[in-house]
Amino acid sequence: MQQSSNNLPGNAFDRRTMDWYIDKLMQLLVFIGGISAIIFIIGIFVFITMEGMDFVFGRLDVAEFFTSEYWSPSDEDDPEFGILALIAGTASVTGLAMLVAIPFALGSAIYIGEFASGKKREYLKVLVELLAAIPSVVWGFIGLSIMNPLIIDVFDVPVGLNILNAGVILGLMAAPIMASIAEDALKAVPDGYREAAEAMGATRWQVIFKVVLPAAKNGLLGAVLLGVGRGFGETMAVLMATGHSVNMPTSIFDSVRALTATIAAELGETAVGSDHYGVLFTIGIFLFLITFVINLSADLIVRGVRKG
Repeated sequence: MQQSSNNLPGNAFDRRTMDWYIDKLMQLLVFIGGISAIIFIIGIFVFITMEGMDFVFGRLDVAEFFTSEYWSPSDEDDPEFGILALIAGTASVTGLAMLVAIPFALGSAIYIGEFASGKKREYLKVLVELLAAIPSVVWGFIGLSIMNPLIIDVFDVPVGLNILNAGVILGLMAAPIMASIAEDALKAVPDGYREAAEAMGATRWQVIFKVVLPAAKNGLLGAVLLGVGRGFGETMAVLMATGHSVNMPTSIFDSVRALTATIAAELGETAVGSDHYGVLFTIGIFLFLITFVINLSADLIVRGVRKG
């Protein structure tokens, strides 16, 4: 009995030591997982910057790059590197996509979060998440084979690959993700807010529009900004649905070209180290900075909303 009791403290010490090592190991793994995202982002930015640095400091004309609408970098006699038309095309498609996505996303989030219940809510959430999982190339085929002839027949235009096509497709792509985040934001609003408003005689819609939506505005704003980021970053569907033509858009029926689609379509055909190669990586730097500004603006706006 005495020998057994003497062993207990040693066994307890071994268990505590093992638990301490396991705890430290898990902390290390979590730290590595968290810091790796930052390292990867910095690594991507460094790679893109190094590839485009020669062009930025040696050949880039900033005025031409941002104000010229002429894009012909492969012209041997007189290459032109203006991305104004590409910026306009990207912005027009993204803007129309948000006009399509925001009503769908908020409407579905409100219905799922405030009206649906039980299994119906779970089924609808699964369907929304399945829509978000559809590959972008499939959406591009839908725009190419279904939306294209439909727009031609309905609006009597010669080409159906245009801003309208890409905007609708991109809006439908962004809506499921935005709806999922918006529904989570609505769900996070305490039930006490709803109960207090109903106790004061507010109708269901008054509770939603005057209590729930204002209380969830941080999450809803984050959902919208995520949709904007998705619009700027999408490549394949935009490449297939816009017509991929360098134009300054004047209507939603104009074919345009996006910044991301330009990189995807031309990078494989350029010589490494050429001006064309360098300007494509310069566009990549510009897109990276736009994404950074969008995320920073979202963070500042959300912080301001919280303080208000």
